[in-house]
Amino acid sequence: MSVNQTTLKTQGAPVACGLDSKKCVPCEGGVPALTSDEAQAVIKQLNNEWKILADGREIHRHFNFSNFFQTMSFVNALAHIANTEDHHPDLSIGYNYCKVIYTTHAINGLSENDFICAAKIDRLSD
Repeated sequence: MSVNQTTLKTQGAPVACGLDSKKCVPCEGGVPALTSDEAQAVIKQLNNEWKILADGREIHRHFNFSNFFQTMSFVNALAHIANTEDHHPDLSIGYNYCKVIYTTHAINGLSENDFICAAKIDRLSD
């Protein structure tokens, strides 16, 4: 997916699934991670470029850009989402790309929070 500077935004029309309108709930462990079947059902509500990795414990998406400025504009918008939700991804950033990885470390797997943040990040590239 290519994202250009003019499409970067922090607000947009809600997606049909409603994940992007939810708020992350703090997770400090003690709750089970989503099962593989649950994760497979929820990921269908996201852009199809999100993939489940690491034995079902992570989701990731790779974003491509035309230049470093666009990449960093995206990263800064993503940082705002992560701080607002208090749920932070692992990022791999280069001149013209950003790879986003979400997992819920406290439960060593996926939680709804991962998908909520992914849905909000999807709005940046709509």
